[in-house]
Amino acid sequence: MLHIETKVKLPFLWGKAAFKKNNWTQVNLIVGPNGSGKTLLANEIASQFRNYDLDVTFLRSDRIPEDQVLAVLRSNQQVKERIESVLSGMFGKSITFQEQEDGSFLPMVVNKARGVEYNLKEGECHGLKEILQLLIALYNSQSDCLIFDEPELHLHPQFQLFFMKEIRKAAALEPGKIFFLITHSPFFIDLRFPEDLLGVIVCHVNRVPTCIDQLSTEDELLFRRFLPRFNTYHKQFFFSDNQIFVEGYTDQQLFSHLLELTSSWYSSVGTGIIDVGGKDELGVFCKVCSLLGTDGRIVGDLDSLFKGKLRDVLAQDPRPALWLQHQEEKQLPFYTQLFTATSLRRGITLEKLIVRLERYLVDMGAALCNLPESIPPELALLVEKLREMYDKYQKVEDLDTYKTVVLQGVNQVGHLMEGLIPAQLFNTIPLIKNLTSLIFAAAATARVYILPNGCIEHYYTQNHVQYMPISGKDKLFHKEQEYMSQVQPEVLRMEYNELIEILDQACMRDSS
Repeated sequence: MLHIETKVKLPFLWGKAAFKKNNWTQVNLIVGPNGSGKTLLANEIASQFRNYDLDVTFLRSDRIPEDQVLAVLRSNQQVKERIESVLSGMFGKSITFQEQEDGSFLPMVVNKARGVEYNLKEGECHGLKEILQLLIALYNSQSDCLIFDEPELHLHPQFQLFFMKEIRKAAALEPGKIFFLITHSPFFIDLRFPEDLLGVIVCHVNRVPTCIDQLSTEDELLFRRFLPRFNTYHKQFFFSDNQIFVEGYTDQQLFSHLLELTSSWYSSVGTGIIDVGGKDELGVFCKVCSLLGTDGRIVGDLDSLFKGKLRDVLAQDPRPALWLQHQEEKQLPFYTQLFTATSLRRGITLEKLIVRLERYLVDMGAALCNLPESIPPELALLVEKLREMYDKYQKVEDLDTYKTVVLQGVNQVGHLMEGLIPAQLFNTIPLIKNLTSLIFAAAATARVYILPNGCIEHYYTQNHVQYMPISGKDKLFHKEQEYMSQVQPEVLRMEYNELIEILDQACMRDSS
């Protein structure tokens, strides 16, 4: 870690706010959408680094003239031989730089497979010329700091990965040198260790760039387990504040299909639906977005309230805490029905609200499992689901799915429970519903939107699914997907209105 105090002000982009960063990793990434000021920020960083007597080389996106590139190779035999070796290996062609009879110094390519020789300057692709300039800048530079603007231009993804590895090698060989990459490419988001996140600067449209100053021990452990599963597809969120993360591929497919039907379709340009492959991963992305200052959004299943990383991250997020603090006076009459005076004096937190909801649901579930056989069929299906879990698990009250099924039952058939469960317990149904709504609203302040019906399958129109867990998800999904591809947009808007409303909330821009 290198200590260089930096403070950048760009009032026409960020207003009065200033970007501040004093600790730099060796390899730093400046990312963000178009128009967010990445290159301008890099220019200011370069200027301030020079004030510390650092020699800075800035390789801009328009690159250096080709004659200057070849002049380096003509004068530096060591760099020339290294470049020839690297390029020959990469392209499977013998590439040498040769002095011509007219005094020019030209790159010549021998295609080994076809046995032909030609002038690179006349016959080769932009990608080969691009990697040539990047490698010369990297291998030949004596500067303390190297800044590459859009190194991905004209480069195949595999060449981008190769060049990033070369930068890592150069950084290892010269521990005092600093590297910056201004990029739109996920292939340069090379995060191998949690501390690599400290080198990421995220630029935003109309607000100051953000970065992570330090990681707690808990965060380091979380990211160390997570980063090996962090693929190129996931990295899209570094380049837009408007990405929406969902748990699985079925959510991703359906929400992507419905995205263009939202009322905010044009303002959601740049929004993507990214599946992360699990409930716990949703929590990790929520944490990363929060730390980096990106406005990432999460759409999670109902059971994520009761167990897992997403719940843990939400409980620690300052946004729900601040919102609940502002709600205390308004919600005090309601809170007095839920908590003792002593508990109220200790303050209301999201975790406390969820724990209170869980207690209600556990008590409700126990009562439902003791109902007689002669009950309405709709209620009997709920009881059957709960009893199956009682028979299968030892501590069913700790099971997130169990609490979710009880909550689904309260919302769907709660009115049928009157006279069948104790009156005191039946009277908690309005409290459960109000408490759930309050928890949903608090989560939404952290841009986390819970599917109130359960999971994506509970919104299908071609099959009626009532409770979790759900079997045969693939079969259900493909039937739903086929139906969605055949009907008109106005039908989709009507039949999937609840999901579209959730997407509309998630697509809303952060007013800050």
